[in-house]
Amino acid sequence: MKKVVVIGSTNTDMVVKSERIPVPGETILGGRFLMNPGGKGANQAVAAARLEGDVTFIAKVGDDLFGREARALFQKERIDTSHLLTDPDNPSGVALIMVDAKGENCISVASGANASLSPRDLEAARNVIEAADVLLMQLETPVETVLCAARWAAAKGRTVILNPAPAAALPPELFPCLALITPNETEAELLTGIRVDDGTSARKAAEKLCGMGVEAVIITMGSRGSYLYRDGRGEQIPVQPVRRVDTTAAGDIFNGALAVGLAEGMELRDAIGLASRAATISVTRMGAQSSAPYRHECK
Repeated sequence: MKKVVVIGSTNTDMVVKSERIPVPGETILGGRFLMNPGGKGANQAVAAARLEGDVTFIAKVGDDLFGREARALFQKERIDTSHLLTDPDNPSGVALIMVDAKGENCISVASGANASLSPRDLEAARNVIEAADVLLMQLETPVETVLCAARWAAAKGRTVILNPAPAAALPPELFPCLALITPNETEAELLTGIRVDDGTSARKAAEKLCGMGVEAVIITMGSRGSYLYRDGRGEQIPVQPVRRVDTTAAGDIFNGALAVGLAEGMELRDAIGLASRAATISVTRMGAQSSAPYRHECK
C-alpha cells in the first residue's frame, strides 16, 4: 500500500454557527455551538485515511485533554501516530470558528504545541519522511520545519505537496522542492502579487509560481472548482454545484484526497477529480474532520 505522510497541525475547533458573522464590537444571539477535532494537518490526515490512504501523521499536541483525545481519534481513524509528539510546555492548539448561514467562515487560531514542532523533532521520523510516496504539508507549523521535511523528501525523489495555508511568505529555496503547490485565490495572490479572480489571472499566478521552481500548480477556487497548470498548459476544472453548509475544511479535504490519488499512481487530472468530489461532499456537512467523506461516497 502506498504511503502518505502528513506533517502539520492538530487543533480542537470550537464552532458557532449563526445567521451571519458579527462585525467588530457586535454580539449576535441564537447561534449553535459545536466542538470538533480540526487543524489543517489533522484534517488532511483524516481525509486521506478515510479515502483508504496508508497515512502517518507527524504533529505535536499538548499534555492535556485535547491532545489525548486527538491521539485517540487518529488511532480510531487508523492513522499511524508513532510520530505524534507531546509537548510538555505548551497546550494543544485551539481554533475559534464562526460560520454564517451561507457556510462562509472566519477563524482565529491559538497554535499552542503546533508552533513548537521543530526540524529537530523530525529527526526520529526522517526515514519515514524519505520513504513516503507523497508528503503533504501546510503552514500551521513553523516554515523551517516544512522546509526541512521538503528537502529530505525531494532529495529522495518523493512527491511533495504544499498547501500554503494559512497564507504566508515562503523562503525561495522551498519552491524547487515542491511537485505541487495548492493555494486558494487569496494565498496565490499573497505568493505572487497577482490578484486571482478568473482563469486568466489564475494562469498568470500559476506561471509565476512555476517560475519559482514548482513543478505544477493547483489553485482552488471554491464553487468555481480549481485551476491546474503544468508543463506550460492550464485548465479550469469545474465542480458540481451543491448547497453549501460549512466550507471550513473543504481545502483540507481536497488536499488529503489529492495526496491519496497521487500515492495510488493516478494521473494528476484524475487525482484532482477525486479531490474535487471529496471536497464537494464535505461542504454539505458541518465540521472539519467530521465532514470528510469515505471512499465509497466518492465514486
